[in-house]
Amino acid sequence: MADIRPFLCIRPAEGKAAAIAALPYDVYNRREAKAETEKNPDSFLKIDRAETQFDDSVDTYDECVYKKAHDILWGMVSNGDFIREEKPCYYIYELTMEGRVQTGLVACASIDNYETGVIKKHENTRAEKEADRIRHVDACSAQTGPIFLAYRANAVIREVVGRVKEGVALYDFTSEDHIRHRVFRIDSMDDIARIKEAFAGIGEIYIADGHHRAASAVKTGKMRRQQHPDYTGEEEFNYFLSVLFPDEELMIMDYNRVVKDLGQDTPDAFLEKVRRIFDVAELGQAARPQQKGQVCMYLAGKWYQLLVKEGDQSSDPVEGLDVSLLQKLLLEPVLGILDPKTDARIDFVGGIRGLGELERRVNEDCAVAFAMYPTSIGELFAVADAGKLMPPKSTWFEPKLRSGLFIHEI
Repeated sequence: MADIRPFLCIRPAEGKAAAIAALPYDVYNRREAKAETEKNPDSFLKIDRAETQFDDSVDTYDECVYKKAHDILWGMVSNGDFIREEKPCYYIYELTMEGRVQTGLVACASIDNYETGVIKKHENTRAEKEADRIRHVDACSAQTGPIFLAYRANAVIREVVGRVKEGVALYDFTSEDHIRHRVFRIDSMDDIARIKEAFAGIGEIYIADGHHRAASAVKTGKMRRQQHPDYTGEEEFNYFLSVLFPDEELMIMDYNRVVKDLGQDTPDAFLEKVRRIFDVAELGQAARPQQKGQVCMYLAGKWYQLLVKEGDQSSDPVEGLDVSLLQKLLLEPVLGILDPKTDARIDFVGGIRGLGELERRVNEDCAVAFAMYPTSIGELFAVADAGKLMPPKSTWFEPKLRSGLFIHEI
């Protein structure tokens, strides 16, 4: 049973949302984050990445950085840049990208649901990345970046969300990357009860994006439980900030691969090895794969279509993923890339950057590129349901949720 509840939101004051809303903290490196905060001093990045407020001699993970994040956040609340809601509500967060609309429900999810597997993951997390966000959440006593969750579409939730969206939005703005953002509040007690009950009848919720933020929020909540052994389970630290999207509205983009060299092979020798593994056809121009089991390769100025042979396909939810097949059939045995998580010879390019970026990388600093067919949301669900984990860089979600529009104080 999924426990998805409304919460007392801290959110931007009227007229402030567009300036405050920022892409997730991990989209930027330090230099890029600093440039963004210099360009837009109101950006929430100054809280999510408070090292931007210091010169480069200060370590990103210094204690003073987390204290600065706390001070800026609560200073902005005190001076009226943010407002506090008077009662727990749900919110609707609609994002429109190139005409495609996806609508999420902003709420708080239970850390117990995460612990018991009602909220399912498909990626491992790294302790050092968790540690940073644990310190950030703990220092701020607030969750500032929502976790992107997915669920199987539900008629009750669809009806309530659709009806509320017919009203007036709290925020309606278009960000620099041409994404339109609209936010609505669900404050009717009847609607809140119906949504809460609908989620209680949903057996599984899935982490789509934000595994490190989720793990950090859960671990911070467990720390607070240790600090408050008389906790009841109703305290805010027992829940974490989320945006939940129905599976029918989500689109996963391709997550492509580039490799820096061909080992000892010439392009012709490498292509001959590829022909032994896949059914290969030369293409006249750049192209994306059109179906599962198809990969497009850019090598020595030419594009090729690679088809996985029937005997190499797999019904296993992980082994059957296109990214797994490429790794097993080609990257490991031919190019010697044993662990794509750690091998410096491989890099990953999000589909949002387009095929031109793959060509640029091969022309400048790589030897070969592979354009992948996107992993489907159904494949993501199947991997999580099987209790398995996807290979690294299997999914790329767009558009990205903005931080700073919703804050959950713990």
